[in-house]
Amino acid sequence: MLPCSLTFRFKHLIQPDFMPKLNLHIQFASEAGSLPTKTQFRKWAKAALRVDTQVTIRIVDAEEGRQLNSMYRGKDYPTNVLTFPITEEPILMGDIIICAPVVEAEATSQAKSLEAHYAHLTIHGILHLHGYDHETEPQAELMEGVETAIVTKLGYPSPYLITEDAN
Repeated sequence: MLPCSLTFRFKHLIQPDFMPKLNLHIQFASEAGSLPTKTQFRKWAKAALRVDTQVTIRIVDAEEGRQLNSMYRGKDYPTNVLTFPITEEPILMGDIIICAPVVEAEATSQAKSLEAHYAHLTIHGILHLHGYDHETEPQAELMEGVETAIVTKLGYPSPYLITEDAN
């Protein structure tokens, strides 16, 4: 649960005045065994929407994740989530890549449930489509606050909560 001050501070960011429309496509391109369902991805994405959005979420294995991260960010390793905004008008459009093996490893090392970590990273990707970033401390504070508000509203623990079981 968020402290009252954070709940008040981020309420306008997590509860839009209208229900934005979501056109969602899911591509399962991973051999991972424990992947969320399309229904779960839809629920998580809708929770983070601020405007009408068309998005493809592609779940990949480590090799495709590494190739994309190398090609677009110059980093030769797979990362948990990559977001590719396409356009903001007339609706928000973009692609989100989630690397299943990285998500599984992070969930284990951070003592989080796999479901909660997928929820967080889906929300993280949607917020990037909406223009949120974490390159500077103020940007990171805002984005993490909004992420935490949305994730906890869905019933998951704060994604930034450090547990004693985590490495």
